[in-house]
Amino acid sequence: MNDIQKSDFSSKADNCGISKTGAEYDGFGWDLHCHSSFSDGTCSPAELVEKAAQIGLSGVAITDHDTTAGWQQAAAAAQKLNFPLIRGTEITSHFGRVSVHILAWLYDPQNEAICALFDNLTKMRKERILLMTDKISKDYPIDREAVFACMKSGDETTPGRPHIADALVAAGVCENRSQAFAGIISPKSPYYVPASSPDAVQVIKAVKNACGAVGIAHSGAIYSRGPVLSEEQIEELADAGLDALEIFHRDNPEEQRIRLKKIAGRLNLLATAGSDWHGKGKINRMGENASDSETVREIVKRSFLTVAGM
Repeated sequence: MNDIQKSDFSSKADNCGISKTGAEYDGFGWDLHCHSSFSDGTCSPAELVEKAAQIGLSGVAITDHDTTAGWQQAAAAAQKLNFPLIRGTEITSHFGRVSVHILAWLYDPQNEAICALFDNLTKMRKERILLMTDKISKDYPIDREAVFACMKSGDETTPGRPHIADALVAAGVCENRSQAFAGIISPKSPYYVPASSPDAVQVIKAVKNACGAVGIAHSGAIYSRGPVLSEEQIEELADAGLDALEIFHRDNPEEQRIRLKKIAGRLNLLATAGSDWHGKGKINRMGENASDSETVREIVKRSFLTVAGM
């Protein structure tokens, strides 16, 4: 892995395209939540970085699910384009009955606890996807091989329901991922298998021990993702080391953004923004929500790695 060293981010700020104010719309600031083909995105890590540079972002984060497999390719593209890249991961967890996706940025990828965490998550993900695929294959023309064929980065891909959705689309069963998620692979479907995941406190502590910064993804997505964390739960996670809440995300309605801003202010948490871009896998537009330079400076200040591509 390149650039596995801490450096002075502030001294490089003027040379890496960081906007002075940032914004929550296309073309400005840093998109801190994007996915490549190493999880459930449709574009390679290099294409992710190229897209961010093309649309005029100040910088971008690669945050594939439960893996660092795309970091090297993304860092190489960032170096080639002299474009700022934050290396991160969206880590699956739960807290009580709430599903919690944790954005971990700029941590040490060689940390033993982190590596063990990802190995375990990958194992649980594969078991779940195989179980769901076998159940679906009894009624629809897909099988394990068809699902594996939809994993664009091969064995290094983090498996998930989107790959089953892609197999259903390829077989002509569904028109797109959205239809598959609304029906055959929805939580209400008889084919659905609940996800297994570690406790959020455990994940946060692991990332902090690996010297990374930690946020909660789409932390107010009450309508699209089910129950959200209460203020008391967020405070517990802050006590465990939480750094930020992803407040600006298309799945967070305005009333949730207002609630989360108040909580973040009281607990001294950073307010981050991200698109949750998946290429053609979702309608989300890269850069539709972006974080400002001061937020990124603070994330880097708290982290092990520096920004790649500078």
